[in-house]
Amino acid sequence: MQAVLSTGFGLGLGLLLAAAPAAAHHAFSAEFDATKPVQLRGTITRMEWINPHSWIHLEVPQEDGSVESWMIEAGPAGVLVRRGWTKDSVAPGTEVLVQGYQARDGSNRANGRDVTLPDGSRLFAGSPGRGAAPEDRDRAD
Repeated sequence: MQAVLSTGFGLGLGLLLAAAPAAAHHAFSAEFDATKPVQLRGTITRMEWINPHSWIHLEVPQEDGSVESWMIEAGPAGVLVRRGWTKDSVAPGTEVLVQGYQARDGSNRANGRDVTLPDGSRLFAGSPGRGAAPEDRDRAD
């Protein structure tokens, strides 16, 4: 009986530890504000194809001639590729229009929703499902 309890405890602990990274993943509303939509037209300077979120680095010209640097959070690298993203579609120097939601802290970070490319095609950048922006939760990949 002791061996069965120890094995059961070990399995349960293992499952809990395996789930820890998923629990650490933030919900959209923890970092971004759905009431603060942003529309940014700028030039990609870098694309980070990483997990759990890829990042688009964007230089956005301002009316006064200055340039703001923005970081746009996108879905996981593998999900973006399945949606049609390629390294060429978001290569440095590409001018894009990004629609998304600004960070709660007001910084130049946003959760990307749609990225419109120079040819007019649009790529979905957001994360569907639990933790996504409210209107993207039911969106299928």
